[in-house]
Amino acid sequence: MSVLVTGGAGYIGSHMTLELVDRGDSVVVLDNLVTGVRAQVSEKATFVEGDISDKDLVRDILKTHKVDAVIHFAGSIVVPESVEDPLKYYSNNTAKSRDLIESCVASGVKQFIFSSTAAVYGVTDEASIAEDGAKDPASPYGRSKLMTEWMLEDTAHAHDFRYVALRYFNVAGADPKGRSGQSTPRATHLIKRACQVALGRAPYLGIFGTDFPTPDGTGVRDYIHVSDLIGAHALALAHLRGGGASSLFNCGYGHGFSVREVAKAVERVAGAPLAVKEMPRRAGDPPAIVSNPAKLKAALGWKPQHDSLDEIVASALAWERRLNSA
Repeated sequence: MSVLVTGGAGYIGSHMTLELVDRGDSVVVLDNLVTGVRAQVSEKATFVEGDISDKDLVRDILKTHKVDAVIHFAGSIVVPESVEDPLKYYSNNTAKSRDLIESCVASGVKQFIFSSTAAVYGVTDEASIAEDGAKDPASPYGRSKLMTEWMLEDTAHAHDFRYVALRYFNVAGADPKGRSGQSTPRATHLIKRACQVALGRAPYLGIFGTDFPTPDGTGVRDYIHVSDLIGAHALALAHLRGGGASSLFNCGYGHGFSVREVAKAVERVAGAPLAVKEMPRRAGDPPAIVSNPAKLKAALGWKPQHDSLDEIVASALAWERRLNSA
């Protein structure tokens, strides 16, 4: 049996593929390469260039490779862009996910892991938010992901189909072995951007909003190392393959750092000051959002191995240096 990884040429998907092939799983990667990087796909995986909405292609892959589980990363992820172009997000993240889910049901694939987001919660006054917290997305991006969660829930009620939705907080860092990292040149991830500035690949780090109701006025986020996130996916896959019920889990460490604190961490690790530029808030950005990961730890036995902002930054900076030398 095989695992299909959609969006497997992307940042998180490429790390998932590495984890699966390291464990000896047979892996098929499906990516349209709009933002993915072909070179980041493990040579031990089968790569197919195409779109998840191509039902004939997807069903052929599921049948030919005897796929028993799908891990779905493909989609669009930039919150401000989703505010400017919501229909793109409802197409890429919701409508195309619906097509993929339908192909799985039609092909008898019963296990599905979905890359969701903390953006489903929206603005919250909670110090940390659990999975049963109020869902009020502040952006089309968050809504597009929440709608897919609803589709999965309804599909699981109607068919022999089980899923795990993982709500990511802020994913950062790179593979500790240096095999993959965030490679999109115009990525908007804060730590990626700060590392680009530290290495002279960008002129300054934009701080979007300095008047949030947070200790230093800048946005606070829960940053999780990509390797710990992938560990949660591996546990979710084992849970489903072992007959576990459908569920959803937060993926974060349970504590946050402000934009200014992240900038200082990059300065520490890089050993040089960062050029910063204070700018207005971006649409759709909540002041603070921090996870409560208790359910993930209790239900799946998740134990983070890289819960250190400096370690996250160091791995991201090492990857950025590798890109600089390529």
